[in-house]
Amino acid sequence: MDSSQSIDQPSKPSQRTALLIIGLIGAIAVGFALGALTNLLGPDAKSSLTVPASDSVDVGFAQDMSVHHSQAVDMASIALTKSTDNDVRTLAFDILTTQQNQLGQMQAWLTMWDQPLSKVGPYMEWMSSDSGSGHGSHGTSATMDMSHSGPVDTMPGMASPEDLAALRAAEGLQLDTLFLQLMLRHHEGGLPMMEYAAADATEGPVRSLAQTMVNTQQSESKLMTDMLAARGAVPLPMN
Repeated sequence: MDSSQSIDQPSKPSQRTALLIIGLIGAIAVGFALGALTNLLGPDAKSSLTVPASDSVDVGFAQDMSVHHSQAVDMASIALTKSTDNDVRTLAFDILTTQQNQLGQMQAWLTMWDQPLSKVGPYMEWMSSDSGSGHGSHGTSATMDMSHSGPVDTMPGMASPEDLAALRAAEGLQLDTLFLQLMLRHHEGGLPMMEYAAADATEGPVRSLAQTMVNTQQSESKLMTDMLAARGAVPLPMN
């Protein structure tokens, strides 16, 4: 076999699984280390983050975006484990590690604020003029779609159980295409929440993280749109 051909061959399933486990362990460790660093540095570091109210933009965003990110990590794990397309695997790894790190930061904040890591009840209730915002812009971004503000039972862009089952069952080009479609819709669905928090969260670190998410996911959305077009596919409509 030509050596150039062997380089392009996917790793054996056991090798890919081992690499995935190593990547997940590293991402989780780094994510929680970044978030917990505020506690480890002592009172001076803690003073940079006050304790927002339970109904604030900061707390609501951290709780709801943790749920949103968790599903993205799950979908990326499936693609990283099963895809044989190097471009898809690279994208899946980037999404998995980035969003797991951000998830760790948000959950560390919630722990420091003595707030539940998730809440019972509707999502996105914090996206309203009644939430505890210190800025009052309430979604002034041109791309903010307030029809997606809460309270809602399911956040925009979230894959259904049937979608996830189909992704797990898919193989080859079907897997790659469905992953790109579901993840693109997921990114686009979460964008209004990120933009709202970037504008209206009280805490500077929360606004900064939300804006980082906006920048990263807009870039990834453009990439996924191009990757779908290269595979003769189109994005899914927003749910």
